[in-house]
Amino acid sequence: MPDAIHAVRWSPDSRAVRIIDQRLLPGEFLERDLQSSDEVRDAIRTLAVRGAPAIGICGAMGLVVAAGAHANESREEFLRRVKRDAREIADTRPTAVNLGWAVERVVHRAQRTAGESAEILDAMRLEASAILDEDRAMCLRIGEAGAALLADGARVLTHCNAGALATAGYGTALGVIRGAVEAGRKVRVLADETRPFLQGARLTAWELVKDGIDTTVITDNMAGAIMRQRGIDLVVVGADRIAANGDTANKIGTYSVAVLAKEHGIPFYVAAPWSTIDLSTKEGDAIPIEERSAREVTHVGSYQLAPEGAQIRNPSFDVTPSKYITAIITERGVYRPPYLESLADAGPRD
Repeated sequence: MPDAIHAVRWSPDSRAVRIIDQRLLPGEFLERDLQSSDEVRDAIRTLAVRGAPAIGICGAMGLVVAAGAHANESREEFLRRVKRDAREIADTRPTAVNLGWAVERVVHRAQRTAGESAEILDAMRLEASAILDEDRAMCLRIGEAGAALLADGARVLTHCNAGALATAGYGTALGVIRGAVEAGRKVRVLADETRPFLQGARLTAWELVKDGIDTTVITDNMAGAIMRQRGIDLVVVGADRIAANGDTANKIGTYSVAVLAKEHGIPFYVAAPWSTIDLSTKEGDAIPIEERSAREVTHVGSYQLAPEGAQIRNPSFDVTPSKYITAIITERGVYRPPYLESLADAGPRD
C-alpha cells in the first residue's frame, strides 16, 4: 500500500493536534494545527476531522492541548479545568461513542496520576498517544479479521467513509478491503456518494484511488438497482455506536442500504473497533442522533440547491436494527447474532 494517511496526529512540537482538513478534499490537501479547545471543537463540529475513531483521538489529544495552557496552576484547579474542557469536547458530537470514551480515558489518567499539574499533563499526553497508537493497531487487526469474508473478485459496496481518514490510519470498513487486497485478492469497490456531505464520493474514493484499488462512485439511490442486477456481493460499513443488541448507528442512509441488502440476500457487515460498542446502551432507539445544519442539504459550497422557505431535515445518522446485520467485525474477531450474547461474552470496553 502507498504511504499511510494520517488524518490526526501530533504536530512536530507536540503542542498542537495536526489534522487533514477533510472539508477541502479531494480538491485540496491541507493540514491544520489545532492549538486550543475551541479550535478542536470547531474542527470536530464542522467535520474538518470526522469519523468516530478519529474524532475520539482528536478529542483526547485536544484535551491535552487545552490542558497545556493551565500547566502552571495548582493541581486542584488544573483538574477542574480538565474536567470542564472534557465535557465541552465530548458534547461536540453526541452520537459517536468513541469521542466521550477517549476523552474520559484521558481524564481518568489525569485523576490517577500523582504529582503536580506538569506531571499530570505528561501522563495525559502519554494516554492520548496510546489511544492514537492503539487505534491504528486495532484497524490492522480488523482488516485481518474481515479480509477472510471477501472472496477473490468480490464487489463490495460501502457507505460514507470508514477509512484511514476516519481513524488513526488504515480504516475499519476500508481496512477490511485493504486487508483483502494485501492478502492478494482482487476487489472492486462501489462507493455510495453519501449525501449530503459526500463522504463517499470525496473521501472514500480519494483514499482508494490513492491506493490503486478499483473504485466506482455511485449515487445513493443507485444501490438497490445494482443489487437487483447482481452487481454487488457484499456490503461493509463502519459505525459510530453499536448498542448491546447489535443495533448500529452509522451515517444516514446506512439503514436503507441494509434493508436493500437483506431483500437481495446480500451479506451486510459492520466493521468497528471495540471502543465503538456501547454495552451500556441496550438498543438503537436509545442512541442520540445528531441533527446538523440545514445548509449541508440546501447548498454544495456556495451553490444553492433548495429554495428559501423549504423546511429541511438533516439527521447525520440513522440506526440499522441488528436483524439486518450479518456480522460485526472488530479487532477481537467476528461476532454474529444473537448479539446480546456474542457481544456480552466478549467483555466490556477496555
